[in-house]
Amino acid sequence: MGAQAGDDAEALYQDRENPASARQATDIWAARLTANPRDFASAWKLAQGRYWLGTNGLPEPQRKAALESGIEAGRAAIALEPKRPEGHFWLAANMGALAESFGLRQGIRYRGQIRDALEMTLKLDPAFLQGSADRALGRWYFKVPGLFGGSNRKSEEHLRKALTYNPQSVISHIFLADTLADMGRKDEARKEYQAAIDAPFHPDWIPEDKRFKEQAKRFLQQLSR
Repeated sequence: MGAQAGDDAEALYQDRENPASARQATDIWAARLTANPRDFASAWKLAQGRYWLGTNGLPEPQRKAALESGIEAGRAAIALEPKRPEGHFWLAANMGALAESFGLRQGIRYRGQIRDALEMTLKLDPAFLQGSADRALGRWYFKVPGLFGGSNRKSEEHLRKALTYNPQSVISHIFLADTLADMGRKDEARKEYQAAIDAPFHPDWIPEDKRFKEQAKRFLQQLSR
């Protein structure tokens, strides 16, 4: 039954655009982790699932708790397999969403921990999820004020590095466009937004790509005014 539950969770998570399916998947992973606290796969998948729920799949009042739960799951995964990238990356993702969505205090609290977790991901596996650590670091350097270590130059470097792993990454093109626009390089930014719009959907990330393509369309319109 355990294997079947795992299979069910994977299938449910593929249908994560349906909030009920995403919640069911995370419930299964949470139950498996409770039953076996050494279940590394369920720990990092729970962290990933909580991130989705905390950024897309839950009503606004419930999102903070989901992300905090995702942080706990990420830390559990790291404790089990510190030399695997999954726990470090999804820990950073949940912290980053909290920092971005729930005010300055959250941002200050997690700023250094996010960068440390992403740099560890890079150290363990630079190509993990097609350069996702470089992409997230690029966003970190864009979002964090210069006084606290932010840098558009470093943001651009990391985002261009991420695109070497997947030149058609919708989210990487958007993040690079945001950085370029902030640097006043609007023509280059427009090209990056258009590249995001034109890129094919990645089969593993269709729900995410749909949302980001809509963002790219809005940002491109705003930049063209």
